[in-house]
Amino acid sequence: MSLLDKEEARLLLEDATLEAATVRECRQRITRFLQRYLPLFYRSEQRENATLVIQGRLSGLERKTSEPIALQAGVQRKPVQQFVGAGCWDDEAVTAELRRHVAEELADPDAVFVLDPSAFPKKGTESCGVARQWCGRLGKVDNCQVGVFLAIAAAGGATLLDRRLYLPKEWASDPVRRQKCHVPREVRFREKWRIELDLLERSRDVPHGWVTSDEEAGRVSTFRKRLRQRRERYVLDVPANTLVRDLDEPVPRRRRCGARRKPPFRRADEWAARQPAERWQKFTVRGGEKGPIEVEALVARVQTKDGQRVGPEERLVVLRTVEANPKTHYALSNAKPSVPLEALVRVRMTRHRIEELFEAGNGEVGLDHYEVRSWVGWHHHMTLSMLGLWFLVLEKRRVGGKNPGDHGAPDARGIQPTAA
Repeated sequence: MSLLDKEEARLLLEDATLEAATVRECRQRITRFLQRYLPLFYRSEQRENATLVIQGRLSGLERKTSEPIALQAGVQRKPVQQFVGAGCWDDEAVTAELRRHVAEELADPDAVFVLDPSAFPKKGTESCGVARQWCGRLGKVDNCQVGVFLAIAAAGGATLLDRRLYLPKEWASDPVRRQKCHVPREVRFREKWRIELDLLERSRDVPHGWVTSDEEAGRVSTFRKRLRQRRERYVLDVPANTLVRDLDEPVPRRRRCGARRKPPFRRADEWAARQPAERWQKFTVRGGEKGPIEVEALVARVQTKDGQRVGPEERLVVLRTVEANPKTHYALSNAKPSVPLEALVRVRMTRHRIEELFEAGNGEVGLDHYEVRSWVGWHHHMTLSMLGLWFLVLEKRRVGGKNPGDHGAPDARGIQPTAA
């Protein structure tokens, strides 16, 4: 029996078919898409270069830097390089308009904001912010730049919303390097988690219901406190050695006064290892790049300990993948007890969407294809790449029609309890 004899396979094949007219109209749709953004570029030559660069980023060029884009368009290289690397246009105004556009198209009160630093390996030492620091792409400490990004994962799709270059302390305090790379005077050293708070503030008007980030931010009690003050619901990764107190753990009373003892603090991984097998719930998570994923999870009301300070009540979520070599993740959430575990699992498992966006951004619009060295150039480049990526998201929604596939953000239907 052929695979195509199956009805599901035939439906998938039909859904993947593109008509020639659909592809031919793409250039016209790029032009219409850019009409919203071109007024933010001050001069006619800037508008021409913006159109040229975005079209080049969306083309089939293997390397999507200024020189190949200019060569493909039959124009001089230097004006294009100048436009991207040092042009006098306001990339913050462009990203603000992108956020307004996303808010209109992906309005979803249950959407997830995903925060994540991403590193870009660099060989030299002249690019703004480059230093020996952790590079996730290489899996080690190496020479790289680090950008902090905010993405949204909604029922209708996912895209990048904002970006900010991380400036290490040695850069922030070096006036010579700052001047050489045109770092604005008001830019000072800020920890990545503080940059994440800034990005969230700038996107506060984009509808969403959750915030998630990695353990570098989640482990910072002040970061979680700031989110609570802003009335943001979060599910944030924390390290396995996070000290937690299970508020529901039965503790015997003291013999003399009869007062009830408080449960002890334990490492999150040690606490999870003590839990009985029947406490774990199994879920099937859909919407991943590699198809359905099975995870086991449990949740508890806890307090955390940071030095001598004890935090407010939060919820500890422990997830482990069901596979030969399971991976275990620990997260803290301020969601109310009435929010079911499956919702917390859904939000935590949405974190992979930003990695998919980085992969699509690198492969489709040249997010990591840049040769700029200045602060301005980095933010110009990222802004143009984000515009290109957003156009592709809109195209995917349009072409996908009623069946865009399983790569949308997981919603309440994207995770299912699995029978034991």
